[in-house]
Amino acid sequence: MNNNYENALQVLNLSKKFNEFQLDDVSFNLPVGYIMGLVGKNGAGKTTIINLILDLIKKDSGVINVFDENTEGKSEFKDEIATVFDDTFFSSDWTAIDIEKAIGPFYSKWDSNTFHSYLKQFSLSSKKKVKELSKGMKMKMMLAVALSHNAKLLILDEPTSGLDPVARDELMDILLDYMESGEASVLFSTHITDDLEKIADYITLMKDGKVFYTGPKDDLVESYFVVQGKISEIYPEFENLVIGLRKTSTGFSCLMNIKDIAALKTNMITEKATIDDILIYINK
Repeated sequence: MNNNYENALQVLNLSKKFNEFQLDDVSFNLPVGYIMGLVGKNGAGKTTIINLILDLIKKDSGVINVFDENTEGKSEFKDEIATVFDDTFFSSDWTAIDIEKAIGPFYSKWDSNTFHSYLKQFSLSSKKKVKELSKGMKMKMMLAVALSHNAKLLILDEPTSGLDPVARDELMDILLDYMESGEASVLFSTHITDDLEKIADYITLMKDGKVFYTGPKDDLVESYFVVQGKISEIYPEFENLVIGLRKTSTGFSCLMNIKDIAALKTNMITEKATIDDILIYINK
């Protein structure tokens, strides 16, 4: 693997068509040493993108580069990627010892000492069966496996789904510890955007199989604001500029790009948009 790389992951014009869904011309860059949130409602294409990156399904067109090397026709790049999905793929009767015996041989850089160090750090018994673990403990077990073969790119697909707030917060701390070397990178797919507000550097926001936005997180949240006002204040030109206009008996709310701020009326109320606000309004 080339060691003089700028991007941990580069996706260029990626497309994949299914019977009822199409991933359409998706492009984004994840620079080395950063966390990117891959955001979208369920069915927006997040898992399809991850499956294509991991070569679990075949793309129709496009290019996927891992550490600036094209992955087409290659398998060695998978050694550089650690993956965590929203549910464990381990046998329910396996213990941590069984997991290491089954998974370790697949990775050329598997480190047993690192694995058992993570088991200790996460308070995971090496003899407890997977079926005896809570959702949060299963997530930690998957992370222990993922982080024990010296991978520099960690891909997580909805890892906080079903976790309680304490377990989610613990996961955020684990990811930040993983990033401390400055060489590690994370692609974090989720629809729980609160997690990304805390840790993401970049955001790729998906809508109906297409990229709505990709770039720095701060640029995204600084580009939009939520507007509220009376129904009587809505006028045609304003309505053409807004996103996800929602009308109620007491007034309206919508999302608006900062470049269109001149269209606001004096009495309209504005507030900075969160990632969650943006995700909700673009899907109305």
